[in-house]
Amino acid sequence: MKRRLFIVSLLAWPTSALADATIVKTPYKPARVVFDFFLDDPRKIGSALYWIRSLMNPLLEDPYGYSPEQLDIKVVIHGTEIVTVAKKNEAKYKDAVDRMRYYANLGVSFKVCSYAAEEYGYSARDFQDFIEIVPNAITELVHWQMQGYALITPNVQYKKFSIEAIR
Repeated sequence: MKRRLFIVSLLAWPTSALADATIVKTPYKPARVVFDFFLDDPRKIGSALYWIRSLMNPLLEDPYGYSPEQLDIKVVIHGTEIVTVAKKNEAKYKDAVDRMRYYANLGVSFKVCSYAAEEYGYSARDFQDFIEIVPNAITELVHWQMQGYALITPNVQYKKFSIEAIR
């Protein structure tokens, strides 16, 4: 009997198959974020930088309209992408360097792990002028999380399918 009532109630439930999705305006606050960049291929830096853009753009646009100064974003670099911020590789990674410099001018802090720098044979003079060298990436990430910053670790993968092929 209970099962029959349940089935009848499901059949009577209004169907929303033809309804549109609901657009919501989540009441976002200015972001306090630390990004953990530890990429296995320096060519993935461009995709990882899109994560910063994807965070910033909605917050800078309507209905939020925050200014870049209201956002507090840090990027800790300690993977193979470290080579992208070495001055000697600027021509090879020009697009990424230009984007990082643009974000740095908007207030994003780019930090390189001193252990990683040492492993690659880099010193402070080897890096772009917008880079800060920190004692250790893991300790830096923990520090900012303990200050209430959200941790975002970009998971950058190579695209196997075009949108049109899987749509």
